[in-house]
Amino acid sequence: MQARTLTPAAIFGNQVRYVVPLFQRPYVWSEEDQWAPLWDDVHRIAEQLLAGPVGYGTPQPPVHFLGAIVLDQPPTPTGYIGVRHVVDGQQRLTTLQLMLDAAEWVASRHGAAIDAQALKVLVLNESAITPNPYEVYKVWPTDRDQDAFLAAMDNSTDVPPDLESSPVARAHQFFTKAIEKWAVVPDDADRTIARIRALALTLREHLKMVVIDLEPGDNAQVIFETLNHRGAPLLAADLIKNLVFQTAAGQGLDTAELYNRYWRELDSDYWRQKVARGRQYIPRIDIFVNYWLVMHLRHEVPADRIFVEFRDHLVSGQPAIEPILAELAQDAAIYRALDSHPARSAVGRFHYRAIQALDSAVVTPFLLALLRQPAGALTVAQRDKALAALESWLIRRAVCRLTSKDINRLIIDLLQRLADAEPSSAGDVTEAFLLAQTADSRLWPTDAMVVEALTSMPAYKALLRGRLRMLLEAIEDHRRTDKSEQPGCPRGLTIEHVMPQAWREHWAPDLDPDIDPAKRDQLLHTLGNLTLVNNKLNPALSNRPWTDASAQSRKLGNSGKRSELLRHSTLKINADIVEMAAERWNDAAVQQRTAKLATVLTEIWLRPSQELPSVVILANAELDALPTAELADVESSTNGHTSKYQPITEWLKAQTADTLPLTFTEMEDVLGQLLPPSARRHLPYWYDHQNSLGKAIKAAGFRPQGADLTAEQVTLVRD
Repeated sequence: MQARTLTPAAIFGNQVRYVVPLFQRPYVWSEEDQWAPLWDDVHRIAEQLLAGPVGYGTPQPPVHFLGAIVLDQPPTPTGYIGVRHVVDGQQRLTTLQLMLDAAEWVASRHGAAIDAQALKVLVLNESAITPNPYEVYKVWPTDRDQDAFLAAMDNSTDVPPDLESSPVARAHQFFTKAIEKWAVVPDDADRTIARIRALALTLREHLKMVVIDLEPGDNAQVIFETLNHRGAPLLAADLIKNLVFQTAAGQGLDTAELYNRYWRELDSDYWRQKVARGRQYIPRIDIFVNYWLVMHLRHEVPADRIFVEFRDHLVSGQPAIEPILAELAQDAAIYRALDSHPARSAVGRFHYRAIQALDSAVVTPFLLALLRQPAGALTVAQRDKALAALESWLIRRAVCRLTSKDINRLIIDLLQRLADAEPSSAGDVTEAFLLAQTADSRLWPTDAMVVEALTSMPAYKALLRGRLRMLLEAIEDHRRTDKSEQPGCPRGLTIEHVMPQAWREHWAPDLDPDIDPAKRDQLLHTLGNLTLVNNKLNPALSNRPWTDASAQSRKLGNSGKRSELLRHSTLKINADIVEMAAERWNDAAVQQRTAKLATVLTEIWLRPSQELPSVVILANAELDALPTAELADVESSTNGHTSKYQPITEWLKAQTADTLPLTFTEMEDVLGQLLPPSARRHLPYWYDHQNSLGKAIKAAGFRPQGADLTAEQVTLVRD
């Protein structure tokens, strides 16, 4: 390749066209990041020129470097205007043209004719030698920007309203206003002409760019990837697009036809819009490509390696380009349609509950892998079974407040398992895979674990609002057994405490005075005391006594909280509350409803039973590998014998406290022997009431709560 440092006068002075290939990204520069800083650089040089003699050929102050552009020269028939394809640098070339045209517009109205002409020749070719009217422009942008470019460069008419928001049109408007404001001195034509001349000289001769002309055999893609320049960062998808279409061009394919058929939609504003991903905002197209690569490659793809992973995938497999583009376009359409699935469909539920409410977007490659399967390869029943299994796994773990750190690796392993099996068995494979997980970071919580967690959990404080609202919505949908009751539970309702947090104000006379107020303050945050309302009850209504009679007797209005719940909501879960508590809503009612709703949640998110002795979810292979002493514990549990752990039963019966926090070492001191290895390795061990230790604890009237394998401690609470 050949590299030269040229001024705009040298770059644009001849009859030449710089054509941006249609597969390049659209124009994306902005005022804050590029236009304003560039204009500051330009008018500073012009002001330096004004401080000395101004004229063509006068001594020059230091030039301003604009960066580099890379050009590829296709064959041009004799007699035609020379053409250069812009491999890199189209943003600065387009910006420079817009600024030159804006300056020419100001010069033609307020400056000398020589200066206007000096700028015009850098913007337009001679129309007499351009058979195509568009060839008059020195720079011709990619197709998405062409209409706005034509409108902006036609200074005789206003830009149409539908194009005013285009970055191209806004850039031209910015430079026109900035130049006019700086150059035009009211009531002083001589100073205005001098300032415009200084600006024209600056734009023609005092800016420079490194122009790299490729020669036959040069790898345009490698140069495109490695050049660093001041400008808007390239999206990973921009690099991928350039790689794909450069490869297609090298294979002699019709790049225009491929672009229009498969990629044009991916250049739309929807795909380039930045959306939240964790704490970052990333263009939607890059997020999709990341998920797409994970789905195909079945390994983690860091955000900063999206392009590299795609390039390596393309090079290693050397697949045909058109099938790759067709696949990307098809999967992009599936991804874009995720929000449009009916709310009560399996896909709609999974997308809302797992990806949105639980904020587990990492499972998206799994969802895409299922949805892209043709109907003949994967039935709806098997697809929905797979979605239901993973949804249950995710939500049960969230309810039990188990770690989510290993989900990305689990999804990759699950994708590999699905790839190794027939698509038609996806549901069975997913369910079996999740049931077989034994690590604490991957276990599928049992019904007992879910009920245990919800019974003691202050859900209002422990769960994020979106997750808690989703649980209550799911309970409402479960109650709506008549599927004609559409569209299911409304979204975005307000979470309401049935017994108010300010219960001391109006509720105390109707509640049991012997219950510890601190315990009640915790109890009112449990699931059984929470519901949804269509409209937020104002504090005066929300805190009223339960019944109308109590409210009236205390002169707090004609209606109590019970009536207000009905008035502000048509939800079945509120009808259930009103029905079960006609006279009183108290601590016992909260506990009763919590237990009931916990069971309902295990019915909504089913976990297939897996009958294994002792350790609830150990795979058979792992069970076979247990030490002899531990197998003896399994056997004694199966036969119902608990004598091995009788010391803990006797010790617990002698305790007077209701809550006993114990370290594993303290338990071993009581037992006079070591705990089985499973107690230290597998969290479900502590919640299985059928193993020997569980039976011994239960026989004393206690149950484990809040086991922590890392800290090696467990809290035993009285049943």
